[in-house]
Amino acid sequence: MFPKKLQRKLDNRKVDNAFRELGTPSNLVDFSSNDYLGFSKSENIFKIAHLFLVENNIKQNGATGSRLLSGNHNLYHLVETELCRFHNSKAALIFNSGYDANIGFFSSVPQRGDIIFYDELIHASIRDGISMSHAKSYKFKHNDLEELERKCQVERNRSPLETNIYIVTESVFSMDGDSPNLTKLSELCEKHQAYLVVDEAHSVGVFDNNRAGLIQQLKLEHDVFARIITFGKALGCHGAAILGDESLKQFLVNFSRSFIYTTALPPHSLATMYSAYKELSKTKKISKLQENIIFFKVEIAHKNLKNLFIESNSAIHCCIISGNEYVKTIAKKIQEKGFDVKPILSPTVPKGQERLRFCLHAFNSKKEISEVLQLLANFAVKFE
Repeated sequence: MFPKKLQRKLDNRKVDNAFRELGTPSNLVDFSSNDYLGFSKSENIFKIAHLFLVENNIKQNGATGSRLLSGNHNLYHLVETELCRFHNSKAALIFNSGYDANIGFFSSVPQRGDIIFYDELIHASIRDGISMSHAKSYKFKHNDLEELERKCQVERNRSPLETNIYIVTESVFSMDGDSPNLTKLSELCEKHQAYLVVDEAHSVGVFDNNRAGLIQQLKLEHDVFARIITFGKALGCHGAAILGDESLKQFLVNFSRSFIYTTALPPHSLATMYSAYKELSKTKKISKLQENIIFFKVEIAHKNLKNLFIESNSAIHCCIISGNEYVKTIAKKIQEKGFDVKPILSPTVPKGQERLRFCLHAFNSKKEISEVLQLLANFAVKFE
């Protein structure tokens, strides 16, 4: 018998039109995945990774244990060295996923008596990690550096410098697609002797003038205490890494439970990461992605949809359509026309902020972009 309390929660989700179900693969035009450059389906990356394993006589399917036991195979050193070179970082530590990285960092690094200030729209994995921390945590309004400044000033006036302040944001927010003013944020952290932590999951491999993320594009990599990068977006594979100095890496190896107590990634995952980074360093697909982002924004204006969209220069563009029922209905109508556009429902986003989330890719054609936005214009006007 299933517990009644749990069944009630499931039933409430259905009543609120917020019930989640696993989807099935489709042949729809992709406007929903994080595969911004199409690397996840790259035969070239697949072949290079396979050839690398064959040439190095690596015929092992699994890691056999955690990295602190038997799982720290030689590919870890190779890939972490490449990450340091590519991202201009002193040290890198690979985790099994972005979720594991954020849980591992925020549950272990901020200590009792420390303070965490986090953007109110920060990713759920960071919130979960913060909830496991012994530090006190407070949110600030999305990208509102004036409010954050006031909070830092109040905290510094009443706290000794032994109290560490951690400020947490994303370089591209996963549900809005927008970015904070990272330069001013870095200056604010320096002023208040705070440690800046930036999740760069949705910026690595997206911006043409620097493929390594917005932090490096702004030359702030040595002003940031920790960067979290993930490989499941533009890199098209799996895993994540935390970038910082060697002391941070040593601390995480010793105290991050999601690193210590999990089986390491298999050699094939590391070989794919390595091959994906080699491809990222030379690909021309980022320029095509940027062309599509610009074209998408032009088409939004042409079709009089700009007032519905959150301003974004990233690959993520969100159209606000309030109400789970309405946004699901419009998404279904667009899907029936052959385009995979997903609704984002509350409670994933606040009530009233439900949305269609358009993820752009290097492989989307201008014709597809124009057509999907015309469908949105046709359907959305009926629900205004």
